[in-house]
Amino acid sequence: MTTIAVSTTINGDDVEYLCHADESLLDVLRNRLGLMGSKEGCGTGDCGACSTMLDGRIVCSCLVLGAEAEGREVETIEGMAHGHDLHPLQTKFLEHAALQCGICTPGFLMAAKALLDVNPDPTEEEIRFWLAGNLCRCTGYDKIVRAVQDAAAEMRGDAA
Repeated sequence: MTTIAVSTTINGDDVEYLCHADESLLDVLRNRLGLMGSKEGCGTGDCGACSTMLDGRIVCSCLVLGAEAEGREVETIEGMAHGHDLHPLQTKFLEHAALQCGICTPGFLMAAKALLDVNPDPTEEEIRFWLAGNLCRCTGYDKIVRAVQDAAAEMRGDAA
């Protein structure tokens, strides 16, 4: 099997790894680099549990080859917090009890961050649209939407 050397940036750090030509970015992140935050829910790009950012765009890392990260910027859930300081989205997910088992949570957080990176004041409809690629089997989506709305308000500086 062909092995490929990849040089990339992950969560702001220069990273080099070897992977097989058919190995997914999700498998590279989890099995080669020890970044266990992204989860495999379906392996077909339908659930969003493995969502990461690739060059600033949300992607299902189960559908991206590890070799495709060559020369690109990858952001995972592990890069969201700064040390012990959680990102406002992470804090609001906790405050709003917008999580249950945790399988889908990293994907929801990455999708919400991708939205707020391009639109700091989204409507509820826009939030629901951006999160539509993420499935949760444990909880309703209302708490997740409220957490994103609250985080957006805090990040804009107009939280109550």
